[in-house]
Amino acid sequence: MDRANFIKLLKSTYYCNKSCNGFSLITKNRDKFHDIPYNTINMTGLDDYQWLFRKAPTMATSIGDDGCYLDVNDAIVSRLGYDRAEMVGERPVKFVTPESAVRIEKELLPALRRTGRLENKPIAFVAKDGEIVNCLTNSLVENSADGAFVRTVSMYTETTDLARADWKYRQLYRSTPAMLHTLDEDGCVVTVTEHWLQKMGYTRDEVVGRSIIEFYSEADRQRVTADYLQSLINNGEFSNESRQLVTKDGKVLDLLMSAISERDASGKVRRMLVASKDLTERNKAERELRQALAENASLRDELERERDYLREEVNVAMNFGRIIGRSSALKHMLAQVEAVARTPASVLILGESGVGKELVAHAIHARSGREDAPLVKVNCASIPKELFESEFFGHVKGAFTGAHRDRVGRFQLADGGTIFLDEVGEIPLELQGKLLRVLQESEFERVGDDVTRSVDTRVIAATNRNLEKLVLDGNFREDLFYRISVFPIEVPPLRKRPDDVVQLAQHFLEQTCTDFGRKSLHLTKAQANALEVYDWPGNVRELKNVIERAVILTKGEALRLDLSMPATLQSSTNAGVQAPYNYGDLLTEDQMRGLQKQNLRKALEQCNWRVSGKEGAAALLGIRPTTLSDRIKSFGLKKPRR
Repeated sequence: MDRANFIKLLKSTYYCNKSCNGFSLITKNRDKFHDIPYNTINMTGLDDYQWLFRKAPTMATSIGDDGCYLDVNDAIVSRLGYDRAEMVGERPVKFVTPESAVRIEKELLPALRRTGRLENKPIAFVAKDGEIVNCLTNSLVENSADGAFVRTVSMYTETTDLARADWKYRQLYRSTPAMLHTLDEDGCVVTVTEHWLQKMGYTRDEVVGRSIIEFYSEADRQRVTADYLQSLINNGEFSNESRQLVTKDGKVLDLLMSAISERDASGKVRRMLVASKDLTERNKAERELRQALAENASLRDELERERDYLREEVNVAMNFGRIIGRSSALKHMLAQVEAVARTPASVLILGESGVGKELVAHAIHARSGREDAPLVKVNCASIPKELFESEFFGHVKGAFTGAHRDRVGRFQLADGGTIFLDEVGEIPLELQGKLLRVLQESEFERVGDDVTRSVDTRVIAATNRNLEKLVLDGNFREDLFYRISVFPIEVPPLRKRPDDVVQLAQHFLEQTCTDFGRKSLHLTKAQANALEVYDWPGNVRELKNVIERAVILTKGEALRLDLSMPATLQSSTNAGVQAPYNYGDLLTEDQMRGLQKQNLRKALEQCNWRVSGKEGAAALLGIRPTTLSDRIKSFGLKKPRR
């Protein structure tokens, strides 16, 4: 038998003994082989028995009757890092931990003397570099033929996870192309692979013995406390846990970790082997992809929102935002618009119905620093009471009956821009508190959602109602009133800007002819005069409607304004001693004023000079009492004395 085959046979050997003619081999399951004669083994150099002892693949020692090492084999010398000369002649307690030294003196030696053998007894060596090598020992006392003590032979099996596969495979563990690290029962690093060190940028000496928590990111340190780590170790294993480790140069690695453990005889975890998968680049790519998808979704949602709200926007008249007129009242209002537009102040636009409050809101937004962001309109008078909150703040799917999908509210749509609350006086009292909160704190929650969202929105409100009276009546919150009316702007009614009526009418006429595909039509001087003397209770909106009706009813080249003027104006201009007025005739300014004066006098006489009330002349003429009083003074009309 050559040496290679003999060593292969030794790997299955539990114990060997020298006999007269050769070696007696006993396998690990205690089956005995026949004696092997010396001459069947091709060995040279050392004494045959000593050579066999030293070359055994299992760590082994031979101890004399003085308790000192007679010999130690190559396996234990290599594992502990000592020279053979450093161990032979020394007592075993010199090379073990204090706890194991006590166990040897108090437990193992008495048992060995009593029974002649030890099986699977724990002992912990201290290697020359300070590493603790935990082993299980099997010992046997060898006696001569006459029963005299010869030696004690002890063999050691290392109990760490590395030694289970055999300690000589440590280099294989270290060189494996994977991120592996081993922790002890306290969560401290026992060893790591070279790949782990390469990824982390440390040397082995900088890592071994330190708690693994020291390498965690700040976020993971807060999440994975020492107690939590200990519970993971005690549990023994985990799978696909997300962790972040920080390299020596400060780079954060995203890892996916899984672990298995080694337990001692009592079931306590002694070592934990942790494998890490580096997901940093993949996560980065996924984040970039998610960001790109989110940007695409945001752009898509923005386009959809713009589409939806462009459909809902009221068609802004007056040349798509150009305010028409040159009257002093209009110039005063525009000066206020210019003053407040560039500030973040909330604006309250006041004015009668139809004066163009929405157009003023557009002008403020267009002149502000938010002109590139959306202007979102909310017509508070057209929203059902039960849907106000959803309309303002949005809702999540299933928040209420009919909420079949998530919906973005108007405030979120206006983020970064301006929200225009038209007819703000119509907001229900119970919702005004929530509106006040978003104005003060810039925060809100969707209906059915508990996520608080932030929003940066400028508020422009408008109303034709007397908000101060609503506050006194308890129908409008005082704090909300002061919040939205930081800078009030009053839009003058058309009757207070008579110089603008003809210019507006001509603008509407040109625009309507273009929109309706008609040839250009023009106002005559008489028609212009007729427009100027009318009170226009419906303001600019009424004027625009009159012009559009006139264009529709005109068949030839002459504008038929007579067919579209309000009945009150027709009856007023037709009243008096003169013949009925024909819009085709040409009247001078004095003639027009004469007709109007006669018409006013007749109306006053019919109402016994009563101006206001249901029976007053103002109601008969279809104008406001204040307007009638101004015209009475203008024409110098006085009630006759009795």
